This record gives sequence, C-alpha cells and structure tokens, in this order.
Amino acid sequence: MPTHGAAERMLGRDLLTLEEVLELARGVRRAALDNDPAHRRKLERSCEVVAEAQQRSEAVYGVSTGVGASASNVIPESLRDDLPHHLLRFHGCGTGRILDETEAAAVLVVRLATLARGHSGVRPELLERLCALLNERLLPRIPEEGSVGASGDLTPLSYLAALVIGEREATLGGRVLPATEALAQVGLTPLKLAQKESLALMNGTGVMTAIACLCFERAQQLARLASAITAMVVDVTHGNREHFDARIFELKPHPGQQQCAAWIRADLESDNPTPKPARLQDRYSLRCAPHVIGVLVDALGQTRSMLEIEVNGIDDNPVIDPEHGDVLHGGNFYGGHVAFAMDGLKVAVANIADLLDRQLTLLCMPETSDGLPANLVASGNVAHHGFKAMQISASALTAEALKLTMPASAFSRSTESHNQDKVSMGTIAARDCRRILELSETVAAIALLAVCQALDLRGDECGSRRARALRDAVRKQVPMVGEDRRQDRDIAAVLELHHERALPTGDTAAGYGGDARSD
Repeated sequence: MPTHGAAERMLGRDLLTLEEVLELARGVRRAALDNDPAHRRKLERSCEVVAEAQQRSEAVYGVSTGVGASASNVIPESLRDDLPHHLLRFHGCGTGRILDETEAAAVLVVRLATLARGHSGVRPELLERLCALLNERLLPRIPEEGSVGASGDLTPLSYLAALVIGEREATLGGRVLPATEALAQVGLTPLKLAQKESLALMNGTGVMTAIACLCFERAQQLARLASAITAMVVDVTHGNREHFDARIFELKPHPGQQQCAAWIRADLESDNPTPKPARLQDRYSLRCAPHVIGVLVDALGQTRSMLEIEVNGIDDNPVIDPEHGDVLHGGNFYGGHVAFAMDGLKVAVANIADLLDRQLTLLCMPETSDGLPANLVASGNVAHHGFKAMQISASALTAEALKLTMPASAFSRSTESHNQDKVSMGTIAARDCRRILELSETVAAIALLAVCQALDLRGDECGSRRARALRDAVRKQVPMVGEDRRQDRDIAAVLELHHERALPTGDTAAGYGGDARSD
C-alpha cells in the first residue's frame, strides 16, 4: 500500500538505524530527500565533478571507460549517454526466487541511503524518483541469485535500475505489471539515466545488506523466543533454577549470556511455590542455554555495527569527493563485512535450532522430563503417538539448518575474466542466513507447541506467569493434542503468531547492542 499519511524520514545527511530501514521498507514511514540547501548543493556538485573530470579528459570508470575487465575500453563521447542503459540491460540475467515486497523495498531503502549522501554523482531527480517508487510501493521484481557480492550486487540491482527506466517487471498493489504500465498507474514516466547513474544504482551492496537487515530483526525475535521456551522447559521438567543465578554470569560476564540468563530468570517468576528440582544438574541444553543463546545476542550487537556502517556508507565505485573535486576509484562495493556478519550470525542462529531440538527430546522422554508421558501423549492410549513425529520433523529441520552453516565467504571464485578475482559472496551468506532463520523459527514453533502440551499435562502444579501467557496465546489458535492428528497447521499457526509478534515473549529492549524493540 502507498505510504500516504505516514511520517517522513529525510534521507541524506542523517544516518539510518536498522529499525528505520525496516520502517521505511514496510511503509511505516515515507522517504523524502533531504531538502537542506547545502546538502542539495552537495548532490549537484557531485554530478559536476564527474562532468569536469571528463572535460579534463580524465578517465572515469563506467563513464568514459567500459566496465569490469573491459575498463581499458575507451567509450567515445558520442556513446557515453547510452552506456548506462547498456550496463543494466546486459546484467538482466538474474535467476531464482523473486525477493518479496518487503525485501525489494528494503533494497530500495538501502540504495537510497547511500546514494543520497552525495558521493555518487547522481542527480537529485533520480533520488526523488527512488523516494517516489518507495512511497508508492512500486517495487522492482528482483531475482535473488546471480551476485558474487563484489562489484556489489550488480545483477540483482540491475532490476532496480531497469524499473527506473521503465523496463522489465514491477509489483504494484500486489500485482505484477510491466514496469512502464506500473509507472503510468502512479503518474510517473520512465526516467532516462544520466552518465554514471546506472553504475551507481548497481555497483553496491544493497541486496545483501537489505536481506541482512531483515535477518537481524528476525534473529532478535528468535533469541527472545528461545529464552522464553527454555524457561518453560525448565518449569515443566522441574529443572534446577539455580543454573540461571546472576552470580554465575557475573563471573564470566559475556553481555549476551548475562542478558539471556536474566530473561530466563524473569520468565520463571511464578505465583506458585517453586518446586524442588528433580536433578542437581540439568542437561546442557537447559543448564547452558544462556551460553548458547547469549552467543547470538552478542553476535547481534556486532552485526548491528557492521550493517549500519554498510547502510550509511558509500559503497559504489568510483566515489566522488565533491569538496575537492576528485573522482576516486576503489573497492567500497566489496561486501566482506556483510558476508562475515551473516556467516557468523547464521551459525549462532542454527545453534538455537539445535538447542531447542535437544530440549524437545527432554520433554518427550519420561526419564528426562520428570515423569511426563512419553511423547507427551495426553490420552494414555498406547495407540497414540503424540509428538513423536514432531521430534522427527524438528530433527530434520535442525540438520538442514546446521548443514547450511558452511561459510559462504570461503567460496570466493575468480570471475569476469579474472577482474573480479576475489569476491565476498555476501549475498549468498545473507540468503543462507535467511533460510536458517526460517528453519530455526519452525523448530522453535514445534518446541513451543510441545512445551505448551507439557504445561497442560502438568496442570496446576507448575507454570510461571510467562509460561501461562505463552500457552494461552497459543491455545487461542491451537488446541491441546488429545488424540493423534495432523500438526502441520498447528506449526503454521504458531509461526504466524511469532511473525506477527503476537506471542508474549517479553521485553527485549536491553539486548542486541542498541535500539531493539519490545513486544
């Protein structure tokens, strides 16, 4: 939906937080180009610097030269106005899944954020057009495969550049339309790109960074949910709450594990008397849960720093110094930091799936659950099997998540005639992270369903305030499993509650190294 009526966020001088990127991507806020006169002059000056360099007969990559390994080709002045459109057209070879609307909008936001800083040699007219596309939710159809993550996300970003000039396809109001038709419906005409403008649109890390911003948010939510599930499992299995004593974590003060232990302690608060622990020491999947989830929380703090620099940095080539009038050729399009952040984050996320899969096993075995029925069967009928198959599904999902943790950045390939001979694979790392999050969230949904079943089986003998609140939220959508039934719809219902932030998992504001939001 168009964002008419939403508050504006000026883009140009002020830096964006990850939360603001996502607000803009979801249409919660409207994008507007900074109207400060000095900043507008900076934008215009960056375009003048490109023109002045050509007047001095200086080589400007992608303007007076070919691109990539063809940079030694001198482009005659008579052909330079055509080069921007040739560049985007030959990169129209993306494959695979099409980014969804929020992802495509996030790509637009990230590209706007860097180009609006005034170091890319693009006209204010182009930036205003990008704002208009975002605000109207007129979005490019971007195939997600085909980027090696250095020289930026050239191929996927060519689909954004193509939309600007009215080529390929777009999404408008949930419908897929030819780009020219979509533009016409919102009162826009195709924009002819000036010299360097398609290169500036394409030669950056916008796709990998956009996907990474969305992964960051999902990983935040997963960390808090995993802490709440852990507390529930401790509760229903009569675990030892001493494992989460703040004094233990003060002696090895990783902030993330301190935060997770605090969440679990808070989630275990109950109006009922605390039961005697069934064991002196619980299995590691309970006792060490803050140490596992805490790695993810600490990783998120580091990831925030890297991604916010990437969002607000100048990541194309060449970059323009409007103050000194120089065109600087370099490699800021290299996505190594995003690749490193996503490769690390995906390992931390997959470990959450592994942790919850192990906790599910504890729930389903009487010898580790302190006497709950095997497989959480409620009926007492040996012909029923309860959560037996749910365990198998969780194990399969966990195995797939763990398999995908191989670092994408380790698979650099020399390509494009050995010009791009060391590349980041950052976009693949971000896509891997997104998939691992999908799998891990599903494992969490299965674990939550199981622990709600366990809480119902325990009755009034246990149940912290958090456990009961979560169970009640789930039960509004999913009944207790009395007799064997299909549970795929149950999983989908819980995932929907999680994605809509309708599960009362508690406050997250103290974590993640910055501006995390609370439920």
